[in-house]
Amino acid sequence: MTGEKPLEFRIGILGAFIAPLVFLIGATAHFVYFRAFDMTALTMSAIVGLLLASMLAKNYHLFWDRAVAGLASPIAMTVVMILFVVGPFASLLETTGISQGFVWLASEMGVSSGLFIAVVFAATCAMSVSTGTSLGTMFTAFPIFYPAGAALDANAVLLAGAIFSGAMFGDNLAPISDTTVVSSSTQKYRSREGTAEVAGVVASRLKYSLTTAGICFVLFLVFGYVFPGAGLQSDIDASGASPQGLIMIVPVIALITVAFWKRNLFLAITVGLVVGIVTGMASGLLNLNSIVSVEDGAPVGFIFDGVNGMLPLIGLTLGVFGMMGVLRGAGIFDLIIEKLSNARWSRGPRGAEIAIGAGQTATTTLFAGVVGPSIVTFGPVADELGARAGLHPYRRANVMECFGMGLACMVPAFSAFLFIISQLTEGHEGMPALAPMEVAVAAFYPIVLFLVMTISVITGWGRVFEGEDGTPTKTHTLSQPESITA
Repeated sequence: MTGEKPLEFRIGILGAFIAPLVFLIGATAHFVYFRAFDMTALTMSAIVGLLLASMLAKNYHLFWDRAVAGLASPIAMTVVMILFVVGPFASLLETTGISQGFVWLASEMGVSSGLFIAVVFAATCAMSVSTGTSLGTMFTAFPIFYPAGAALDANAVLLAGAIFSGAMFGDNLAPISDTTVVSSSTQKYRSREGTAEVAGVVASRLKYSLTTAGICFVLFLVFGYVFPGAGLQSDIDASGASPQGLIMIVPVIALITVAFWKRNLFLAITVGLVVGIVTGMASGLLNLNSIVSVEDGAPVGFIFDGVNGMLPLIGLTLGVFGMMGVLRGAGIFDLIIEKLSNARWSRGPRGAEIAIGAGQTATTTLFAGVVGPSIVTFGPVADELGARAGLHPYRRANVMECFGMGLACMVPAFSAFLFIISQLTEGHEGMPALAPMEVAVAAFYPIVLFLVMTISVITGWGRVFEGEDGTPTKTHTLSQPESITA
């Protein structure tokens, strides 16, 4: 916000939180009280909140300038475009019945509902590590696994949590993940030139990510058996399930391969769509009318359904990022950074890590749970806070990202991930649409990762300092910078 006129309110800094508060009340009323799972209603809450907040702004025009800047930010537009392009692919998988193919496979292999949830977590972990994208993994995995939960009598909340958790694992650990790259590139060496190497950060992060994933696998396995689905079935109901839908794993593999190879989600989805259409047509699962056509004057087909189905979520995304723009314009980020930077308790190694964790958590929450851009914003501060305490760039990157991937990405009133998942659970026969608050309960990976990193900070597990020529060392040998760079 340096050089920009700050956004001020007649009631002080609290005015910046009016829109999020109204949004929270609206989300709670619709999802919890009325059980109305409608993203458009949430968009309405966000817009009403912005309108009310704008009336208390000292500069009405500046308020809307900041709101528009938030929803027009590169990350907001990136999320919007991702939603537009992944919608048709998710609709393709649903239309061609790939989930029924997995029901048939699970029945043949004798997989129980509890084991199915744990296997889904492991499968989505593998998908997300391969692609490096949590959003792409969720949009690919939900149409495959979530509808299958009905026939397998899987607990819907646990199943959604397993898919979300697996998607976050890869985003947290994959070398090609944007968050891994950004967390590494924002942490500079003090004893030599350069920033933390991605390979070194990933290698040092393995202990935290794998420990968390192992605990989550056990939790999903145990809770999957203890809390079955609403049907309380003892056997898999595979009646009507056909193995034919399994052929649609071909476009999924094509998407994952291209994403890993080219590291471009848009190209990967395009290839997945083309391969999916060809595979579906060749196997008889698709015809021209099921791709795109017009019936009774109305457009139909999986491409139209995919785009149309994303419109409510896109509206909500714009509303949320509009509120984020107001918070940013009011200087909330600057206030957080200033308080942490000037705190005396943040000067020791443990204090610096607590400050980095708290600052990254707050920043990610205010970025709607989207970790990459929040690290870009807070990364330089974490770099200076950690360097002042002599922490190695690997350690700084790990503390920063793991806390960003923790509780911050699953705050029900703010998390874009939870709203997307809520949308992805709609419209599946036999499986309920879930509220963001319900999904958050079973988001084991972010919860456990937060606990693992908290223990690491308290006990010093994995803490390393920067030695000569950037060598990781257990002791602090470099002289400390006198103050934090502005």
